[in-house]
Amino acid sequence: MEASSQITIKAVWDSEAKVWVAESEDVPGLVTEAESAEALLAKLRVLIPELLEVNECLPVGQKFVDVLIHY
Repeated sequence: MEASSQITIKAVWDSEAKVWVAESEDVPGLVTEAESAEALLAKLRVLIPELLEVNECLPVGQKFVDVLIHY
């Protein structure tokens, strides 16, 4: 089994805009929003791997990341 890292995502409800907003200090460039928690999770599943790869945040050979989302 390959090693993994854990990243933390903070998701908060913006009652004024009526959207969930997610950001993370562990994933450079990650700021996104969605109208539901389910839609936000779907976006995060795409964005997190892309941003980690683009920003070269994973050690060479590492393919797995544990994601902890705080709502």
